[in-house]
Amino acid sequence: MSTNPSAVRLPTSMEVVGLMAGFIAIMFLFINVLSLPIQLALFASWFLVMGLGLRLGQTYHAMQTGLIKGIHNGMEAVLILITVGALIGSWIAGGIVPSIIYYGLNVMSPNIFLAAAFVICAMTSLSTGTSFGTAGTAGIAMIGIGHSFGIPLPLVAGAVISGAYVGDKMSPLSDTTVMTASLCKVDLIDHIKSMMYVSGPACVIAFTMFLLVGFFYVDGNVDTSRADAAMLALEQHFTISPWLLLPAVIVILLLSRRMPSIPVITFGAVLGIICAVVAQDMPTLDAVRTVYVGNAMSSEVDFLNTLLNRGGILSMLEVIALILFALGLGGLMEQIGILQVICNRFLTWANNAGRLTLSTLLGGFFGNFFGGAAYVSLITASTITEKNYDQQGIDRRVLSRNTEAGGTVTTPMVPWSDGGVFMATTLGVSTLGYLPFLWYHFLVLGISLFYGYANIAIWRTSSVADEADSLTKAEATS
Repeated sequence: MSTNPSAVRLPTSMEVVGLMAGFIAIMFLFINVLSLPIQLALFASWFLVMGLGLRLGQTYHAMQTGLIKGIHNGMEAVLILITVGALIGSWIAGGIVPSIIYYGLNVMSPNIFLAAAFVICAMTSLSTGTSFGTAGTAGIAMIGIGHSFGIPLPLVAGAVISGAYVGDKMSPLSDTTVMTASLCKVDLIDHIKSMMYVSGPACVIAFTMFLLVGFFYVDGNVDTSRADAAMLALEQHFTISPWLLLPAVIVILLLSRRMPSIPVITFGAVLGIICAVVAQDMPTLDAVRTVYVGNAMSSEVDFLNTLLNRGGILSMLEVIALILFALGLGGLMEQIGILQVICNRFLTWANNAGRLTLSTLLGGFFGNFFGGAAYVSLITASTITEKNYDQQGIDRRVLSRNTEAGGTVTTPMVPWSDGGVFMATTLGVSTLGYLPFLWYHFLVLGISLFYGYANIAIWRTSSVADEADSLTKAEATS
């Protein structure tokens, strides 16, 4: 049985609202009422979208094609997850992560730790261009150090993720930065310069907030005995050496030279195996096995058991399933026209710079919420309001800046997006747990909105600017 292509229609606004309500109801029912895995909720949502698609005249084959396309668009993130899982497993077994934690506890003061964690992760992500790689290396070390100092892990995770996304948003090595510039048809360096107007103040304010919290909260409540016990346990279970920091330096340097992420991270995992065999006297096969099953150890310090009994490709399989379901859902929604309808609605509403900024930010958030991936969010944020920027004569550098803010920055805020899942799994803190402490992210969104409504750094295209100047001169002479 075939369907006449001319019979296929776009969903109405009420159908879009109904679909969104149904999606939220399924998520709430499966997760909060039935305590079922979020993967099943996303899987069930596929068929909710397909039901609407059939009503709109879509064929199953067409929807399946859209679903597969959505998954294909996010496969790079899945492959990075696999390699990061391998990296974490071998780096813990090889003593690399334990050495970073040990020396961090030695040299870092508790009251400046949060600010230092933010800066370290920001510098790492700026030099590598990857928030995933930053969280999987420097991030897990910061979690270990922060826990030893007695600092709440959601707060530590907030500092780590805030710093990790500075580079993911700003680095010329970042795939999302390059992709945004390409989608918005803006020169890469011009795109980065435009973002500096927002990210510069956001970084300064976020750093100050983490520093103040360190001085006024952490300093008065920290228990350094936990740090001492952690250092002693690390010395007992691992060979600790400055030389074991070298693999981390090598991986960061290779990534900073724009080497492909997947082979570089895999090479880092191989270095971890070598360290496990040479420095930790682990049998070769056991060292290789940590790449798949992760590390296994037992100490008297509970949090070290939690932190260091992890990693391996096996630990990422549930995460990968979640991302695949989310990507498939996003592909289905694009196929049946949900995103196009939302785009059309924004076209009529966003008639000034403030509304235009808000629309772009919401477009990015919707992409993450329903599409489950940063790549999807960048596409939705840029395409929903692209025509409005041109019609209003607003420079596309503003579009690219707002696209990055609405897309990249909101990714770790959604529990089932690739960024949200990765950060929660890698750092061991739930998305809702660390969400209130993503201060850099909230500042970027707030500053972007303020600029839009206050007409700050809202550049006009040359033709519109010339027209405005001519109008001003005409009024002056009349």
